[in-house]
Amino acid sequence: MIRRFIAEKMGTRFFKGKALILFGPRQSGKTTLVEMILKERNEPVLRLSGDEADVRELFSNATSTRLTAIVGQNKIVFIDEAQRIPNIGLTLKLFTDQLKDLQVIATGSSAFELASRVQEPLTGRKYEYHLYPLSYAEMAAHHGMLEERRLLEHRMVYGYYPEITTHPGEEQELLKLLSGSYLYKDLLMLEQIKKPVLLEKILKALALQLGNEVSYNELGRLVGADIQTVEKYIDLLEKSFVIFRLPAYSRNVRNEIRKGRKIYFYDNGIRNAIIGSFNLLSQRTDSGALWENFLISERMKALALRDVVCGRFFWRTTQQQEIDYLEEHQDQLFAYEFKWNPSKKTKIPKTFTRAYPMSEAKVVTPDNFEEFVLSSE
Repeated sequence: MIRRFIAEKMGTRFFKGKALILFGPRQSGKTTLVEMILKERNEPVLRLSGDEADVRELFSNATSTRLTAIVGQNKIVFIDEAQRIPNIGLTLKLFTDQLKDLQVIATGSSAFELASRVQEPLTGRKYEYHLYPLSYAEMAAHHGMLEERRLLEHRMVYGYYPEITTHPGEEQELLKLLSGSYLYKDLLMLEQIKKPVLLEKILKALALQLGNEVSYNELGRLVGADIQTVEKYIDLLEKSFVIFRLPAYSRNVRNEIRKGRKIYFYDNGIRNAIIGSFNLLSQRTDSGALWENFLISERMKALALRDVVCGRFFWRTTQQQEIDYLEEHQDQLFAYEFKWNPSKKTKIPKTFTRAYPMSEAKVVTPDNFEEFVLSSE
């Protein structure tokens, strides 16, 4: 069993008078994580799944009296796939307000559905967590830093979904299944997604533009859709934990790009499955982009685990001077350049250092990347 670091954080929040809400993509290990935590406790648990029709019916028109009867002698209620249950936010509010000695846990793979249904009813009544695919840090803790470092190139191609890491030799087949049914299941249940073929075209275009600035206008022309549709689909893909956006940083320099964006995938393996490429890094032309995606997604996991709130950006000028990744911690600015080939010389643009003389700059390569993906500052 691979220990998830977030388990310790969630385990300390039991019976504090608040619901525990766990978001995350499908197959990221949410159910396994909760069961791992529950196994270490002695309280009786009622397990329910929003995928089951009778469970959804059970919670229709819920009242505190009815919920008390449903719970019985159990001290913990675990509701998996909670986004499938109508009015789940009001139901969770009743649990927390009326059944004071009960701990309720809800998981959901659709942030855009579950979040919208729980935010207002559960204001001040919830602890919220996000579970990402496995991280470099978690796997290094599982079987040692040396072993995980040896697997670095493998991870850059196949990613960190739990099922992928635990089934060596089956990665390609499993990723093809994940990148199909997994990616679209939640999205296609929404009325907003009326053209799954268009969704696939947008995803493939984003995958092929990895590491480059993305223009919604150009993307629309490429896939045959208007800019509003492209923006809506990208927003839904982000809210369902498939991709995430990185905005441009602009403060001092006149010719800085101000409204640009890059788009990355939460997982390298999903990205490679979308374009159908599982070649070794030595046989690829996109190894630099994969390294960039790997580092930024791993950094995001490290920051989230430690509850570090900071601005995250890329930087570029109209003269194509560029820095891959920036973090703004209060008044301190950190700049990072990512190089898969350590032998290539890298210089931080003088335009940047003159504009931001108090910033710190580092180059991240395979020789020193652990500090970047394991720390949060």
